Amino acid sequence: MTLDPLLPVAPARVRALVLPLGQIRQERFNTFVDRLNAEQTVHLRDVTPDGRPNRNMFSPLAFPSGAMFYELMTHQPPPSHIALSPFDLYREPLVLIAVADGAELNKVVFSEKRYSGARTFEEINIRALHQELEDLRDIHPKILVHQVLIFDYVPSKEKPIPIPEGLVTILPAEQHKRTTMKTVMCDISALLLAELTGLAKSFEGMSYIDSPGHTAPTRQLNGTLAGDEHGALARRNSQFSLPAAVRSSSASGLHDRSQARMSMPPVPSKGMPFGSANSTPGRPSTPVNGKSALANPPTTFDDMAGGHASEPTSPEQRGLGMRPGAGEEYSRTQSQDRVTVQGFGSGGLNERWRNKGKCRVQVVIGSLYLQAGLWNNAVKELSEAATVAKSINDHLWHGKALELALISLLLLGWAGIEFQVPSIMLPPMEKGAALAAAIQEAESKDPNQPRWLRNLQIYMPELLDRILSLYTKVSAEHLPPLPLSEATIRSCKMLAALHVENGQLNTESLAMMVFGKMPQKPLTTSPRFTIVPVRTQIVATLFRAFPSSASELLTTVDRIVILSGIASVLGILGYQRKKAMVVKELVSVLIGGLVEARTRGAADVGIHPAAGLAGLNGLNAQTNGANGASGALDLGEGDIEHGIEAFLGLLLKTYGVVGDDSSFAATDITKGSSDAEVLSRIQKQSASRLFGMREIKLNVLRSCINFSEALPDFGGVLKYSSDLLRTAGSGIAPGPRREDAYPTISREEQVLLAANIWKTSNLSRRLGISNLAADYWDEFLVRGVKLEPLPVTRTPIPHAKSILPDAAATRASQDVNPFIYNPFLKQPEPAAVDRILVAGEAATFRLTLQNPYEIEVELERIRLDVEGAEFESAVESTVIGAYRTQILRISGVVKSAGTLRVTGAVIKVRGCRERRFPIFPEPWAPDNEAKIKAIGLGALDVNSSAPSSAIHRLKPESLELNVIAQQPVVVVKSSTLPQSSVMILEGERQSFSITLQNLSATTPVDFLLFSFQDSTQEPLQTALGSRDATPSELYEYELILAKKQALRLRKRGDSRRFIPPGQSSTFEFEILGKPGLTNGLIQINYAHLDVPHDEVGSTFYTRQVSMELTVTVNASVEVTRMDVLPLHGSVPEPLWLRTGHQKMVDEDPTDDTHCLLMLDLRNAWPGQILVNIECDDGTRVEEQILPGNTSRVILPVKRIYLEEPHAFIPALNPSRQRQFVVSTNISPEVERANREAFWYREKMLSSLKGVWRATSGASRTGDIELRSMRLNSRMIEAIKVDEVGIDISLVDSSSAGEAVNVMAVDEFFQVKVHVTNRTQQPIYPSLRLMPALRHRPLNVALDFTRKFSWNGTLQQALPLLPGGESTDVLTGVTALCRGEFEVTASVEETRLWTPTAEDKRTSTKRPRSDTETMMDAVLGAQERRIWHSRGPCRFVVRDRS
Repeated sequence: MTLDPLLPVAPARVRALVLPLGQIRQERFNTFVDRLNAEQTVHLRDVTPDGRPNRNMFSPLAFPSGAMFYELMTHQPPPSHIALSPFDLYREPLVLIAVADGAELNKVVFSEKRYSGARTFEEINIRALHQELEDLRDIHPKILVHQVLIFDYVPSKEKPIPIPEGLVTILPAEQHKRTTMKTVMCDISALLLAELTGLAKSFEGMSYIDSPGHTAPTRQLNGTLAGDEHGALARRNSQFSLPAAVRSSSASGLHDRSQARMSMPPVPSKGMPFGSANSTPGRPSTPVNGKSALANPPTTFDDMAGGHASEPTSPEQRGLGMRPGAGEEYSRTQSQDRVTVQGFGSGGLNERWRNKGKCRVQVVIGSLYLQAGLWNNAVKELSEAATVAKSINDHLWHGKALELALISLLLLGWAGIEFQVPSIMLPPMEKGAALAAAIQEAESKDPNQPRWLRNLQIYMPELLDRILSLYTKVSAEHLPPLPLSEATIRSCKMLAALHVENGQLNTESLAMMVFGKMPQKPLTTSPRFTIVPVRTQIVATLFRAFPSSASELLTTVDRIVILSGIASVLGILGYQRKKAMVVKELVSVLIGGLVEARTRGAADVGIHPAAGLAGLNGLNAQTNGANGASGALDLGEGDIEHGIEAFLGLLLKTYGVVGDDSSFAATDITKGSSDAEVLSRIQKQSASRLFGMREIKLNVLRSCINFSEALPDFGGVLKYSSDLLRTAGSGIAPGPRREDAYPTISREEQVLLAANIWKTSNLSRRLGISNLAADYWDEFLVRGVKLEPLPVTRTPIPHAKSILPDAAATRASQDVNPFIYNPFLKQPEPAAVDRILVAGEAATFRLTLQNPYEIEVELERIRLDVEGAEFESAVESTVIGAYRTQILRISGVVKSAGTLRVTGAVIKVRGCRERRFPIFPEPWAPDNEAKIKAIGLGALDVNSSAPSSAIHRLKPESLELNVIAQQPVVVVKSSTLPQSSVMILEGERQSFSITLQNLSATTPVDFLLFSFQDSTQEPLQTALGSRDATPSELYEYELILAKKQALRLRKRGDSRRFIPPGQSSTFEFEILGKPGLTNGLIQINYAHLDVPHDEVGSTFYTRQVSMELTVTVNASVEVTRMDVLPLHGSVPEPLWLRTGHQKMVDEDPTDDTHCLLMLDLRNAWPGQILVNIECDDGTRVEEQILPGNTSRVILPVKRIYLEEPHAFIPALNPSRQRQFVVSTNISPEVERANREAFWYREKMLSSLKGVWRATSGASRTGDIELRSMRLNSRMIEAIKVDEVGIDISLVDSSSAGEAVNVMAVDEFFQVKVHVTNRTQQPIYPSLRLMPALRHRPLNVALDFTRKFSWNGTLQQALPLLPGGESTDVLTGVTALCRGEFEVTASVEETRLWTPTAEDKRTSTKRPRSDTETMMDAVLGAQERRIWHSRGPCRFVVRDRS
């Protein structure tokens, strides 16, 4: 059973006042009260009857099926409620239960009084408790039963202490039985039932009972005069003897908190101690004339009646009045001046007055039966009293009798006992036909329903309406507002219980009426017109209980209770908006009452009423031990009210306030801040913004703030201030061009709310309440997190394992192929680099924060929220300006390698709790989607749970980072180059060194890779990409890239590249002077792999440190012109000796083996230079060249034989070896000429070397760039050696075959032709001789008639000549005349030689690749070749001597 004072069966409950006794803590007291509340329903079958014959009027044996319902109160009812007794007899407490803690008996002495014979603390305290019980009897003499319960008491087994009468001990919860508490309550009920007999007899001895608000000057209460104190004490428990002397009021008053409400601080009354016997006067006090209803509230309904004259006790007294001189001022009324005529007999006024008094006494007796659980006796007494009251037109007591009789019938129905509805409660005869039809309809709907319940459910609506009509009938006596409103609300609760159960009086509806159980399924606003009673009728009746604006008729507490009851009924019926309207009015009443109470309390302790929360709590926060006075708002332990937050939360939800449903402590950081919870909260808040009217929401929130300040409730002030800011905000994540994010309240109010939050938070901390904080009002505080780019020297760059150089191979000056794009020189992708961190090193993040309000937001603590690898974030603070987006840099250190996800930031806003905020980088706003039709609060629930495309678009993002193991940090410590610059000549090489230092104290460098860049590489790369470049040009570009690098690393003896932690290492580099070289870059990629290179994972990371060089290249020796000249005869001896050879001999060079190379060399350096040109065969020429002069150098060089002068031009770039460049606009002849020029030039350059040395100034040396030389066809003819050699000589046939150059006329000689095949393939030669006269015109020279004759033919085919072999051909000739003759010869291929399969198998030559075959295809089809002799064979013919 709930503690609802407006429960429909509240008049059937017995009020029991529960007070603490002795030394007891608040939480222990609450626990004991809860154990008593668990047994607040006591069945009469379990109660032991009293054996005394004069105490059996309410014997439980008379009705064992009945039950008693207890309402345990920890505070005394106000005097205004007590004044309603005996009309509302249930308002007066009949039982006093004093609760003591048995665990405290042995700890401290409760009283300073000495007790003889008491030896232990326990015995002294038990006697002290017994004495306090006697004091309570004196303080509360009208209460029937006084009992002390000592909880958790364990008696001593050795020396048990006798327990005085009136004290009951209860074992601890873990030791007592299931029926222990039930037995205790049954014993108390037995005492109460016995004492009720005496109370009933006292009422039966009364001749008249006044109605509430209409009392006589000599009103009798409970059988005694109000001023007779001894008579009041006579109502004391009859089983205990009275003390000899009556205690004075000062002795009986307990000036402590035990007599006050346990949840409120005690407020002492002026003039008397709180809780004394005078606090509950025996008669109504005199009305006071106060300006404020709260400052001097009416304590009785006599006060509420204002200036109404009290009627005499009997009709006789109306005429007599009071005698003059009675000691009191007498004032006459108009009624007293009249001459009354009194009648006699049964119809006289005396008889009518006596019947009215007897009827009212019978109603009170019926009420006692109802409270005692004897419901059948109650129905009998009340129905008889109702009949009499109806006959004498006593409307108030007629309605009271009907109401109590109806409650008795409901309890009989709840107990399952069949009953008969009394005739006085039946509806009028004119409604009989309609009621009969309704009974038949109800029977058809549920035939199993008991007949008596079916009849009662049909009669109830009309009966309740009749009861309320009787209460409100215009007569000499009218019911005060409080009991009228409460009766109306109780009636409406009965009707609401019927309506919720579809108009049936069943078990569920009876449980709602008796125990206040809420329906399992709340009602909505859907129409229910067919259910009787109709909701609209119930609501119309309910609002008749709404308190009027006349504040003097009701106290603030009474108004609050009435409004709460109205709101409760509206909530049961499903009228949430009407309920919210009533609750809003309730909050207004609470605010006014609390503010005035705070003002009175502050004035009592000397604080100015205008002081704020700090003044009311901080100035008098400590208790003065001398007089026990404390601060006006000194909240003790357990004084905080519970349920206020839920109460206001229901109000806010009804109006659709954009609030935060989560209630977390200030230390809860992660609770309620996960991504899913934040998205759910955003969806609910978006739905709330579209529900209801914003201005009304803001007004309701302002009322809640005022209410919380009036309590004072620091948590409520914080919560509702933040909810007001949240409701006024737009609730969107604005983009860069959005202008619709302004809040709807003024900037001044925003500043006021923020300051209120800050001040309240600071005040709560000063008072020691550390778990109170507001919830920040913007869910989109964090709009982005980015990793600040690391410095270039500290940025880890990812690389694939495939580009890692082989550790076993010997490294060249450059660790990677120069023709492949160097990945270490490649600029890393920002997306890849920006997501890499190094363990143990600090990283900086850019945190984007937004503030869509027009106030500054102070962030006290900001740190990153991460997942994955261990991370230590720095804690920053900042202030976000009004209506702006702000970027904050925050650093952190990753402790271990792995994956790190930055999911948000944990932020402590000033005055708000520290919590996690997800990252919402994209702009977002809720869509104006089509509304789903719903009515009432269901619309809010539907919109909150309906899937929204806008919420699906709203996805919190995270920054995922890859954390690698600790890496070293290397810097360029020093360099031998001053200011990183160098001046160099073309062809010169200079060396310099760079010292690298490892700054890391723990991590070594075990991987170093050097890469180089210079200003000449980009033009070469551009030229290589040209589509118009010829193969020879591409070869030249590639050769410069591969062989003539401007920068390279010199080899060192220690091939291991390793820098220990904190140590340095020096590396040697070499720079080559090249035209176009202006700058260079040495880039060092380094890392700590900690594993061999072949065990490296798929990805490894390096850092880069670089050094830029400024280079100035000056010209040295230039080749301005070159030529190749054939020799005519042998090399001149002076020239031969000048080139470093010895004296010429027979084997010295001739024109068949050598040719002349001529070079014009120019000295462009402003200093004398010594030039040295050297060939492979030892030919060497030195020449001194003055500055600016050009010198010609001539030296004999060997002629060159090439096996394949037309072979395709190769590519030095491996990636281009599978490609071939074909120019379609040149003929095969031109292609053959180009290839021939390329190969002869390469062969000649490979045998030549030119160096220079400066002989003046600084010592410099370098190479002469000879690759600028180009060969034309004439030069090629001079330098090349043909594939087939033809040597012609004249031999004397008569001699030994020696060659001669003189012959006689008409003598026989032989012309010998020596044919040599220098190739590797056989040829089919055909020889042709051409004799001719010298120094003659061509037509004469070839006329051989009578001049020259030969044997055979001049042209003949020779046999197959294998490769590398030679043959001789002899032809007999005879000269017929004198003169000089010459013979030339030519060899022509007769047919092409094709190798056989056997030849291919036995060939030692590498097979031609497909690429070579395709490249040779551009030369066209292979044709027969022809070779000519380089010189003729000359001889002289003379006459015979």
